[in-house]
Amino acid sequence: MSLSQILTPSIQKAIQALFDVTVEKIEFQTTRKEFEGDITMVIFPLLKVIKSNPVELGNKIGNYLVENVSEVSRFNVVSGFLNIVIADSYYLNFFNGIKDNSKFGYVTPNPEDKAIMVEYSSPNTNKPLHLGHVRNNLLGYSVAEIIKASGKKVYKTQIINDRGIHICKSMLAWEKFGNGETPQSSGLKGDKLVGKYYVEFDKAYKGEINQLIETGKTEEEAKKQAPIIVEAQEMLKKWEAGDEKVMELWNKMNQWVYAGFEITYTNLGVNFDRYYYESNTYLLGKDVIKIGLDSGVFEKDPDGSVWIDLTDEGLDRKIVLRSDGTAVYMTQDIGTAIQRVKDMPDVGGMIYTVGNEQDHHFKVLFLILKKLGFDWASNLYHLSYGMVDLPSGKMKSREGTVVDADDLMQDMTDTAKQISEDLGKLDSYSAEEKAKLYKTIGLGALKYYILKIDPKKRILFNPEESVDFAGNTGPFIQYTYARIQSIIRKADFDYNVTLSGVEVLHEKEKELVKQIELFPEVIQNAAHNHSPALIANYTYDLVKEYNSFYQSVHILGEVDLTKKIFRVQLSQKVAEVIKSAFTLLGIEVPERM
Repeated sequence: MSLSQILTPSIQKAIQALFDVTVEKIEFQTTRKEFEGDITMVIFPLLKVIKSNPVELGNKIGNYLVENVSEVSRFNVVSGFLNIVIADSYYLNFFNGIKDNSKFGYVTPNPEDKAIMVEYSSPNTNKPLHLGHVRNNLLGYSVAEIIKASGKKVYKTQIINDRGIHICKSMLAWEKFGNGETPQSSGLKGDKLVGKYYVEFDKAYKGEINQLIETGKTEEEAKKQAPIIVEAQEMLKKWEAGDEKVMELWNKMNQWVYAGFEITYTNLGVNFDRYYYESNTYLLGKDVIKIGLDSGVFEKDPDGSVWIDLTDEGLDRKIVLRSDGTAVYMTQDIGTAIQRVKDMPDVGGMIYTVGNEQDHHFKVLFLILKKLGFDWASNLYHLSYGMVDLPSGKMKSREGTVVDADDLMQDMTDTAKQISEDLGKLDSYSAEEKAKLYKTIGLGALKYYILKIDPKKRILFNPEESVDFAGNTGPFIQYTYARIQSIIRKADFDYNVTLSGVEVLHEKEKELVKQIELFPEVIQNAAHNHSPALIANYTYDLVKEYNSFYQSVHILGEVDLTKKIFRVQLSQKVAEVIKSAFTLLGIEVPERM
């Protein structure tokens, strides 16, 4: 129970006793640094129901609390704010209650509650994962873990875009130019090999366009008539018709890509509970259109196409079925959402991790599903995020267009290695220990830098800046965790005891306990707001508070054994919270650094 939850009924009781007034809500805020206090009650809202000046009102409530509430030791009133000082005994009792709870902050899911499905990644099978996928995966995975920690059952899923003209482009180019090349014969990851032929197709296509333009064709005519694009379109028709040869090639190349993706996912530290494939879902939704037509949700135009008019809701008129009876992406997304609930009836809501260029699409999708009458449609959320940019010239792929996810992770590991070697921090480590630590630091830097920023904001990602051992970075937090582990290893006395002899807390001890106390509320807020940034920045604040504590008091050098034990216990709990918070972000913490 938070401090505000503990104080609310006592303040309500005080107001009832002093003024014979019932107040349902009490407003609190953090006490400003320049005033003494642990929590501040805002008095101004009470002036609507109690005729008094704010200072007099605050003093009366404050005196009542000191006399009747054991947790309150003293107070001060500044204008319309009652700054309340909480007794050290409250913080000591709180700490003793949570110090041995390794799952502090986490809530066990209620089996009766509906589950949440979180979709992320959802790549095309014609090229490797890139920087945009990195942010997508990190956000989706972290949000899923945070919601799980907040007390919900969660399914992680993705829909793989494994069909369409872009897939046929890679397949056709491999047939034409591949000479039977495989991941094994080339030494390339399967996704990179297939991506290579997607680029080859583009080169050949552009060459044919230029040739046709030289013969007098317009650019638009050349793009449509280039032989290689015509062949790709024919291949797509054969795929849709189930042509045995095309299907065999499609299966083979997709398996190469899936194997490559799995390596990237493993290195990135993300996973999935369920996979959906567009090749299985692209026909879904067409039967729902008929139901929607019968109920008046959709309307049919004279040409046979089916639409939904959302202009009254501030959107537009959206097509859901073409005049020839073929589905559009919206139709497929409607059908896939419905199918997921059929597959997992305990799903009561879904979160789609997709870039902000699809904001409009998801507004329309969610509104259509609501109009179709699905009760779970009110629990749909688009986890919209901005693009990730890099400083000019940094980490460009061989094609010069996108930043490959595997290359990015390797670059981060290399950057961590260079900075660590320059600092000379790892001289006593073996080569194997160094390699593992470089990866932990590099990926921690990458993940933290991306996740500490609100998802909706665009990011300028600077690799060197992210692997800084000072400031609001992953390595800075990892280093603090490792420092605490060093303290614990050096503690040559029994500190696993419940203390009762500590009566007065040092100011820095108290501030640290107060910061730890916030962790459960931060998890709930992060889950509600779908924002790993709240977890990341809370962890940074905790680490700053710990480092201030570390600089201000003796820990192992403390003479008083009771104080020494408490400070080691406090350090250990800070480390546990750091590790728990970073686990929610998908970041590892090193025992030594």
